[in-house]
Amino acid sequence: MNSYVYSFSELLEPKLSEVGGKATNLIKLSNIDDVNLPEGFCITTTAYTETFESNKELDALLTELSLIKINELDCISEVSAKIRDVIVRIHIPEKISKEIAIYLAKLGEDKSYAVRSSATAEDQPTASFAGQHDTYLNIIGFDHILKHISKCWASLFTDRAVIYRTLNGFDHRKVCLAVVVQQMVFSDISGIMFTVDPITSNRKIVSIDASFGLGEALVSGLVNADNYKVYEGDITDKKIKTILHNQIEKTVLFDVTGQFAIAAFQVISTRPDLIVWKLIAAAQAVFVQSGIAFATFAIKFCLPVETLLGNFVHPGWSIL
Repeated sequence: MNSYVYSFSELLEPKLSEVGGKATNLIKLSNIDDVNLPEGFCITTTAYTETFESNKELDALLTELSLIKINELDCISEVSAKIRDVIVRIHIPEKISKEIAIYLAKLGEDKSYAVRSSATAEDQPTASFAGQHDTYLNIIGFDHILKHISKCWASLFTDRAVIYRTLNGFDHRKVCLAVVVQQMVFSDISGIMFTVDPITSNRKIVSIDASFGLGEALVSGLVNADNYKVYEGDITDKKIKTILHNQIEKTVLFDVTGQFAIAAFQVISTRPDLIVWKLIAAAQAVFVQSGIAFATFAIKFCLPVETLLGNFVHPGWSIL
């Protein structure tokens, strides 16, 4: 078995140091029976380190970055931009790109994929790194996927990621980034489900946010979600944010370059109220990020909720 690329199903016991936080949770999900997880694969941290380990320009910039103080924001921004530029200019070694090509061919090169960062320091008990690294949607074709893998690697050095690592005591040289390539789910409705109430930490309440369109618009805060509180299978409270006008909902989609695009979404004869039961039916002790497409229910991601009050043995989970 190679050390650069793995499908989700190839690793039964993923290592955080090898595939990062996001991929670790995806691989665990893939090993659960009856979970409809979109197929994909992970480019490991070994690929990241071997691509950049002998680059003297990058090494010098990392040394310079390590000497900058946290209050020198302009210097952080300048050096971080130089690091990102170096990373995207470096060609991915052929031995790595060949393995990526093999795994992509198995799934279909002409399909649309999400290219997602998976850092070794994310989803930790003391530092989540939520939203610190980049994700690119609707990427099609081998060359474009390679380009966006490099862009994900570069996002390890966005200003916000560098500052967050510095504040939390992470060594820039010791944090690596794996990349997930996962088939897109063009969902009509997407939702995020917490198996505990993230506001009150009540473990008996399932909290669900749902909106029309892709999940990325929801987690990025580009749309206002409807919220549902569920107790023992019953909706006990709901706050509807979606406003319909002549059955047309303005929602956020993505164009062929993976960029945001505002489009009119034709609302079917349903509301998220009716779809939410699919989310409720999937409620387990996991935080699921979910998308609904073609009348099917797909779980795309899960991670522990790190902000709950109290010291509990079993954390809540978030599901998309």
